[in-house]
Amino acid sequence: MSEAASNEMRGAHPLDAVVWNALTSTQRGLALGDERARRFPAAIAPFAALADTGPASFEALRALIEAQGPVALVTASEVPSPLEFSVLRRERLIQMIWQGQLDATHAWDHVRLTEVDVPEMLALTAATQPGPFGPRTFELGDYLGVRKDGKLAAMAGERMRLGGYTEISAVCVDAEFRGQGHAGGLMKLLIASICARGETPFLHVIASNHSALSLYRTLGFAERRAMYLTVLG
Repeated sequence: MSEAASNEMRGAHPLDAVVWNALTSTQRGLALGDERARRFPAAIAPFAALADTGPASFEALRALIEAQGPVALVTASEVPSPLEFSVLRRERLIQMIWQGQLDATHAWDHVRLTEVDVPEMLALTAATQPGPFGPRTFELGDYLGVRKDGKLAAMAGERMRLGGYTEISAVCVDAEFRGQGHAGGLMKLLIASICARGETPFLHVIASNHSALSLYRTLGFAERRAMYLTVLG
């Protein structure tokens, strides 16, 4: 690979190549693939990354797709896809980074979610569609939930992690319990926990999801840059 091509894919800031940097640092123990292309196991997350956009890297990515299924690339620029790939989805994302102030008095009634909660987590994410969530996604970090009347009403957790940064993801609330502050309450708990580790919270949101963007701004997140989601089969 050329140095220029590698730098273009990996970016100048660690979050410009968030998937690659997660899979080659903090979460490298979960990575499948090699120096050309890497991905999380499909049961954890569909996210993958290329070292560059050369033919050899796409060939390595194709092998990962054949073994594990479609992949989702999150990149700083739009990714061209060779003809042998099918483009299943393209979206413009906004990457946001937390720049707020911690609320030292914040407390929110919650439970810590574990493997035994996976069926309910899968049901809630299937109903609300906050983004990819599989039977092993909970292994990526801490997941918190709110229970109401014995039902998982809301959840939020950690996803990609890389030197000094942790992504907040799977923020979702059952339709019956919306408007009660659960999403913001759980996110504030995660923000405090991440900051206590000396890390900075960040997240990704579909650019057209204006309600989510508004919530995240009120919680202290600021737009860092546009990113691009490309799902390939």
